[in-house]
Amino acid sequence: MEVRVVAAGNGWQWIVDGLKLFLKGPLLWMAFTLTLFALWIVSFLVPVLGHLLFYLFLPCLFTGLMIGCRAQDRGEPLRFDHLLAGFRENAAALVPLRGVFLVSMVIISGTMFVIVGGAAFLELARRPALDPETAAAILPGLLAALAIGLTAFLPVFMLLSYAPLLVAFHKLTPMESMKLSFEACWKNAMPFLVYGLASCAAVFSGRQSGGMALLAVV
Repeated sequence: MEVRVVAAGNGWQWIVDGLKLFLKGPLLWMAFTLTLFALWIVSFLVPVLGHLLFYLFLPCLFTGLMIGCRAQDRGEPLRFDHLLAGFRENAAALVPLRGVFLVSMVIISGTMFVIVGGAAFLELARRPALDPETAAAILPGLLAALAIGLTAFLPVFMLLSYAPLLVAFHKLTPMESMKLSFEACWKNAMPFLVYGLASCAAVFSGRQSGGMALLAVV
């Protein structure tokens, strides 16, 4: 299997194609999103262990979503149980990938926690609305932590973007899948850049439109 290099404009086409899949089953895709959001919220109820379990199973859940996309692309109906299909498609081979993701997130989160400062981080979690003096005091550390966290997450993203799908769909070994995933992201940096910028613009535009709609209603 060889990595295919595509034009930068494909980054925008990925969003267009994703929207087409969403419109084929909007209610189910919204249900998937709400389910994942609910699982993320529930993970906060069990300190440390909740987050560990969420990160541990996230690659399987992501694979399930992609299995649903493949079904739609083949003209098959989207089903809610596609969300759990990642636990059935070569699930044993996904275990090392889950481990890599879990360990990476623990290290990155721990590093960010240390940079911000444990007390400041807990203060921010306990009181989202801080007074100006406290906010000014922790802002430099918070920005540094976010910058370092995003930078550290980039190679993890490159290793695992396609790895679960290569394992589930093509039966590659975890090591082979991570190598190919990293290579694919590296060789297609421009399409990914376009994709990321377009996604950010879409999210910002959506928030602005939502805010304007809310003001109109009020």
